[in-house]
Amino acid sequence: MNREQRGDRVAHERPAGSASARHIELLDAAHAYVMANGLAELTLRPLAAAIGSSPRVLLYLFGSREGLIRAILARARRDELGFLDEIRRDAEDDPGAIFQVARTVWSWLVADAHRPMLALWVEAYGRSLTDPTGPWNEFAEATVTDWLDVLASAQPEHTRGTARARDQRTSVLAALRGALLDLLATGDAQRTTAAVDHILTALHTAQSDDHYRS
Repeated sequence: MNREQRGDRVAHERPAGSASARHIELLDAAHAYVMANGLAELTLRPLAAAIGSSPRVLLYLFGSREGLIRAILARARRDELGFLDEIRRDAEDDPGAIFQVARTVWSWLVADAHRPMLALWVEAYGRSLTDPTGPWNEFAEATVTDWLDVLASAQPEHTRGTARARDQRTSVLAALRGALLDLLATGDAQRTTAAVDHILTALHTAQSDDHYRS
């Protein structure tokens, strides 16, 4: 029995409503493939050949190319949310905690090991804006919400709902996202890290000045 036949047999033996080990294995492999090759012009036959499967098995497991892309992006988002959940659990109820959290986030973003994941994030983000009917539909909006939520968790609970707190976390997110795009384009970690530190320090100083005046 060849590899394709084995894959077909496993797929057809998959219990209804469950994710088989083969399903998870192929999704992880497809996710790794897309991080290395991007989403542009992704087709099932080259992907299947690269990950040891067949187009037939991929269609059975994921329904369509679009279904596979949605599963890959959901897989990527789970990795991101896992990191964000760790930060959320460690956040302190302190007015300055948001800036420490932002620096922790940036340390994660700037790590070389995360560059392929972040390049995929940027590609999916852009495609969700230019082709909102595609499988990346609402990806950009969902990730903005994810990041704003974790920044909100680092703000004092009694102020999170205020316009000032909303503007503050939006400013922090804008700084991180802008620096990330620069980093991915240039690879200049030293310059972008210095810029992030400068902006966060300025925002923290502005917060302290506002508190003093009030």
